[in-house]
Amino acid sequence: MINALSPNKRASLGLLLLAVALVLAPWIVGHTGGNTWVRTLDFALLYIMLALGLNIVVGYAGLLDMGFIAFYAVGAYLAALLSSPHLLQQFPALAALLPAGLHTSIWLILPLGALLAAGCGVVLGAPTLRLRGDYLAIVTLGFGEIIRILLRNLDRPVNITNGPKGISQVDPVNLLGVNLGRTQDLFGLRLPSVYLYYYLFAALVVLILFACIRLEHSRIGRAWVAIREDEDAAQAMGINTVRLKLLAFAIGAAFGGVSGVLFASFQGFVSPESFTLNESIAVLAMVVLGGMGHIPGVILGCVLLAALPEALRASMGPLQQSLFGQVLVDPEIIRQLFYGLALILAMLYRPAGLWPKGVAR
Repeated sequence: MINALSPNKRASLGLLLLAVALVLAPWIVGHTGGNTWVRTLDFALLYIMLALGLNIVVGYAGLLDMGFIAFYAVGAYLAALLSSPHLLQQFPALAALLPAGLHTSIWLILPLGALLAAGCGVVLGAPTLRLRGDYLAIVTLGFGEIIRILLRNLDRPVNITNGPKGISQVDPVNLLGVNLGRTQDLFGLRLPSVYLYYYLFAALVVLILFACIRLEHSRIGRAWVAIREDEDAAQAMGINTVRLKLLAFAIGAAFGGVSGVLFASFQGFVSPESFTLNESIAVLAMVVLGGMGHIPGVILGCVLLAALPEALRASMGPLQQSLFGQVLVDPEIIRQLFYGLALILAMLYRPAGLWPKGVAR
């Protein structure tokens, strides 16, 4: 019956079903697993924003970026500095000018975070334009580590980032007078904070998805693909590879900065330990596992790799208790083992990803 519909009607039906699924997802997950799993869903949406940004760099332009988490950190720390008491505590003169505190609106921090992260993307991209493959991966990995170490050590001689202690008391998102950090009652429904943040994140994911789809089908997107397939041939055809590679770094980094701002507001705390190399590898694994350059595949990879570790962490302890009467192996070790094994099997049997581009939709 669905096959009998015209392509436009099938697309409209698909969008309607997707919208219904997005609206109902936290209620279904919350009813079956509690608010802990809704929080996992929130982080999955943050990872989707990150992975869509990295997909522009890796999936479209073919630039292997191992330090993408640095842009996430830039956005997160910008939000923490502009919406927490930390700066006022370190600079009394600033505190005297702002007696009510530094509570910058999230709608100002979001574009600032995107712009700052995009600028960092250009700074990273400019000196690496001649590098490809493994060499580019090593340089970007170093950039990510430089940012993390810088954040860890910017607590002296002037305390900007509070070093390894991190910055706490970051303001939650305030949307039209509604504090998303508190449970709200709406039309008789009790909405916990994790539900409110879910809908905010989902709305921004939809906007980023729209931007990515438009980019993919634009002249810029086609030029990125040409660079990915053969940079020399693309340059011979008149494509400005320098400008387009820098543009890929900048746009991907901007999406990373936006997700970092939201992460800081959601957590209420940031520290350098949230932006390690392992996080960069995890986001890259999501893109590769789902299918590089294919937006639905990237989203699938994010959902699977965000949910799988939590499912293993929650199940391994009780499973050992029921089988052996005690916990023999730390569930965290088993979680890492199965997580790695799943990635190895996926790469062996689905090297192009679980949902690569070109698979029938």
